[in-house]
Amino acid sequence: MENKSLGEFEELVLLAVCILEGDAYGISVKREVEKHSRRSILLGAVHITLYRLQDKGLLQSKMGGNSDKRGDRRKRLFRITEVGMRQLRMAHEVRQSMWSLIPQFN
Repeated sequence: MENKSLGEFEELVLLAVCILEGDAYGISVKREVEKHSRRSILLGAVHITLYRLQDKGLLQSKMGGNSDKRGDRRKRLFRITEVGMRQLRMAHEVRQSMWSLIPQFN
């Protein structure tokens, strides 16, 4: 896979998937991103991003179990891949490196 940088929202979604450890689906990711970013986001934007990240090989998904609470519908659960973790680590390293160069923060 080609080394492409992550957009800010993609990075937030990947981080939320990591935080949720196996319980990452559309609504849970939306809530996690909103909680940490303190901004309102659309569920549709989360779904589009989850599937785009899956298409890029950064996420994998599987169908979860049925639940009465969801009208017997199953959730699509996402988890990060090794490639996704590498991309997150690289994004983190770039940000940390640049932050360390700002004189006001040293």
